[in-house]
Amino acid sequence: MDKGTEEEKPLMLKIAQILDEARASNAIHNRKCKELYALRSKAASSGSSSIFFTSFCKTLLPLFAFQRRAASAERIVRFVSAFATAREPDRASESDAFLDEFLRFLLTATAASNRTARFRACQIISEIIMQLPDDAEVSSELWDEVIDCMMLRAGDKIPVIRTVAVRALSRFASDCENSDIVDLFLEMLPVEQIVEVRKTIVLSLPPSNVTAQAIIDCTLDVSESVRKAAYCVLASKFPLQSLSIKHRTLILQRGLADRSLAVSKECLKLMKDEWLNKCCNRDPLVLLKYLDVETYEMVGESVAGALLKDGEIKVPEGESIRQYILSNSERTEENSERCTPNIQLMEAEVALYWRMMCRHLQMEAQEKGSDAAFTMGTEAAVYAAEATDNNDHLERILPATISDYIDLVKFHIDAGPNYRFACRQLLLLGAMLDFSDTTNRKVGSTFVLELLHKPFDHEVDEYGNMVVIGDGINLGGDRDWADAVYGLASKVHAASGEFEEVVLRVVEELARPCRERTANFMQWLHCLAVFGLCLEKARSYLSIKGRAIEPAELLQSLLLPAAKHSHLDVQRIAVRCLGLFGLLEIKPSEELVKQLKFSFAKGPAPISIVACKALFDLGMWHQPQEVDRAIGQNMSSQLQDYDMTSSPLDISDTDGNWNPKLLDLLYAGLIKDDWDSSLASEENESVQGALGEGFAKILLLSENYKSIPARSNPLLLSKLITLYFSNESKELQRLKQCLSVFFEHYPSLSANHKESSKCISKAFIPVMHSMWPGINGNAGGSAPVVSNMRKRAVQVSRFMLQMMQAPLYAKETEVERDTRDQPEVIDGIVEAPLESGEEGLAIRIAAEVTAFPTKKTPAERSYVSALCRILVLLQFRLSEQGAIQLMRRLLIRVAESVLTEKDLLKECRQMADRLKALDKHPDVEMSQDQANLIFGRLELDFNLDSNISAEMPHTPAPCSSRPTRTRRRVRHEEGSSDEDSSPTSVVPNSVGPMSARSQRASKTAALTKITTASRAPTIDEDDEEEESSGVTSDEGSDGSD
Repeated sequence: MDKGTEEEKPLMLKIAQILDEARASNAIHNRKCKELYALRSKAASSGSSSIFFTSFCKTLLPLFAFQRRAASAERIVRFVSAFATAREPDRASESDAFLDEFLRFLLTATAASNRTARFRACQIISEIIMQLPDDAEVSSELWDEVIDCMMLRAGDKIPVIRTVAVRALSRFASDCENSDIVDLFLEMLPVEQIVEVRKTIVLSLPPSNVTAQAIIDCTLDVSESVRKAAYCVLASKFPLQSLSIKHRTLILQRGLADRSLAVSKECLKLMKDEWLNKCCNRDPLVLLKYLDVETYEMVGESVAGALLKDGEIKVPEGESIRQYILSNSERTEENSERCTPNIQLMEAEVALYWRMMCRHLQMEAQEKGSDAAFTMGTEAAVYAAEATDNNDHLERILPATISDYIDLVKFHIDAGPNYRFACRQLLLLGAMLDFSDTTNRKVGSTFVLELLHKPFDHEVDEYGNMVVIGDGINLGGDRDWADAVYGLASKVHAASGEFEEVVLRVVEELARPCRERTANFMQWLHCLAVFGLCLEKARSYLSIKGRAIEPAELLQSLLLPAAKHSHLDVQRIAVRCLGLFGLLEIKPSEELVKQLKFSFAKGPAPISIVACKALFDLGMWHQPQEVDRAIGQNMSSQLQDYDMTSSPLDISDTDGNWNPKLLDLLYAGLIKDDWDSSLASEENESVQGALGEGFAKILLLSENYKSIPARSNPLLLSKLITLYFSNESKELQRLKQCLSVFFEHYPSLSANHKESSKCISKAFIPVMHSMWPGINGNAGGSAPVVSNMRKRAVQVSRFMLQMMQAPLYAKETEVERDTRDQPEVIDGIVEAPLESGEEGLAIRIAAEVTAFPTKKTPAERSYVSALCRILVLLQFRLSEQGAIQLMRRLLIRVAESVLTEKDLLKECRQMADRLKALDKHPDVEMSQDQANLIFGRLELDFNLDSNISAEMPHTPAPCSSRPTRTRRRVRHEEGSSDEDSSPTSVVPNSVGPMSARSQRASKTAALTKITTASRAPTIDEDDEEEESSGVTSDEGSDGSD
């Protein structure tokens, strides 16, 4: 042994010298590897190969204890890995044996308890695997051990170890036999918290249908580096053709709109270098075809815009829209006689391509023209020349004449629905044409009239009924089509009031059969769609007055009869037009408001949704009081007097003199839970969802609606919170998204929203009252159901606390105004008053807790416990001395309510200590008048007991386990509840006659209970047995639960 050690020392010195020189630079690694080869060969030739391996490993041991990731240490790791993986041509078996033995040594080190040793071992293994040549001979058993070890280390608690383990496994992940590695990566990726580990996993995933979805999901990662890595992997491993259309569009949609410039550049690089240049042969039309722009139009626009901006699209000489039209001068005499142009139909991607090209040239010309106008001299001349070039290029692309353009559009319209997308793209080009010439304007006007007279497309079902194709609301059945028609019409009829005059003339013509009641439902829909376009685009009520038909006549003879039509599609579009008409009116008319209310209350779900939105729009535009005055209601709404679950208004009863106020009607609809949902509506909408969105808007903009009583805001907020967390709203994704955005912005939008914190504070207790099972008449259920209900209520309480603690910031541009009623602003942060701060919420919770009797039901005890757990999280400001003193007194009563919960009682005592430290006059007791003043500000009817003890109750000592000391109150019936008032007897544990000593002990215990009853509530052991260990326990409870 001593002899072996003596032989190792000089060899270790030589190896250490080589390693020390190798850590200085990567450039000398090859030379130093040869020196190590020579040492190994010399040792092998002398029969001491094991001595070389032992010396090599011992020399490396300091590296396993070196914690810093210095450059020199990283160079040694690379050098050692390169030496282990290299094979000498004449000594291949010797190299393989060394690698096998070295890997086993490293595998042992990966199980070390020291994190640095585990990391260095995994790091070297990872480097060896990445550098290992394909012809290396390693036994399958050893590779299996390495893979199993690295999969185990991929779950290590140290992130850097997980990183190198994933990197080591990446080389094996592409092997179909190692599918468990890919499964491990896919399992780790969603739950991994460390950015570098997620990035390494993404870079290690092999290309497949399963991994494609995971990598695309990472394009939404919170980390910029992970998103960028995802686009790098998609560019290098996934050709364009291997991805589905949905995946292609998702990748480009997210990448081009990414908030990080580095990520958007990576996505642009993927699109240009890989997809456009390699997969599409630099043809943008082929790329657009791969993206299915007819379905994903916005993505196609983003792609074309990005390529044009980057200069990747150049229009070849001679290519333009004109090549799809044979002009009049080029037509043969035969074609001229028939007046049929020779037109070639455009595919969807071609039409989008030319529209984006023309828009790009137009914007470039306008931008350069503006630059020329704001500069002088040579620079201005250069900008002007560039603007001229762009305009000339645009003119060469667009059709030569207006007639050619109209012929092209008409030809695509006549081609049928397959070319509707291309036709709409061509219609949008009309906004770039010049209609200043009288002849052009006349031709264009005729074409606009043809578009307005074009009815809805329809088909006939198996029963012979006509079915509208499209949404049945907008002109042409499509909002995009209606916008395209309006863009062309407004360009042709650009003079003030000319567009309204033309459209109303068409409406007057289309309305004749409707007014005569000879029109079918298709004619009603067409007429209302054209009139709806006019109402939507009209600037004011005066712009539609004095035209071919008066607005009042249209209301009486068209809109109101249409709202009562037997066909639901006609009712829906009529109600929408009524809402638009009411927005244009200076004051809403009585018949209009009544019809909207009736449609909301009595119509099916699709009609009620449209009527609900129209009523909210009218109320927010004209003010709710003005809408009520239109129907003769001069008194304000009584909404603040309602509760969360009931309303004095029955919206289903519309008989007699039914004339509800606007907000009363809408709130009654919000609390109604039996809306008809048999008819499916678009975009997963519901009546309650529309009502929730409307009330959220009113609360968010409450400062603009002074006529709405502020006292109703807590009621509305309470209802929105319960609606957001209810089981019924799980399917209403649109409502959930809307309310999530609302709750994020409502408490901290501006300094004017000091009322929002007050509103949250006042809504806290009503929300908890309405959600906690077993109190306030709330239904309970089985133990699991009650537990889930309590968990949801606790979640809501924490959610509202988070809203309360959101900081309020004052507007930077806020105008100076009277600040007598405004909260104090310190360093730009709004100091909320008492009723809007956490102090007000704490006092409300304390008053609620102390209002419960001493003997509580299990539901009440769990409810009080949940409130107290929120109470101890609230913070008090030093400036609110009155609230601090009041809370110190209330906290004693609160602590008495939770004596059985030691951890909660401890937190109450800690809160009392904090309040005492904040109190500037801890020895001065608050007077009853001061307390009443604070209760009045909080609108609480609470009588502060003057006999409250000045000391916090102590944590009760645990009961002794000695049998002779134990006394237990026994129930008469096992199934009796806490409210049973039958007397109970105190019996000793021992059986047999009592001694005089035990009688004296019983008397002493009884007297002690009597004297302490007035100071603190007694706690029965049967209550403790029924008490929940937590507010969400699953124990059985009495009937109140």
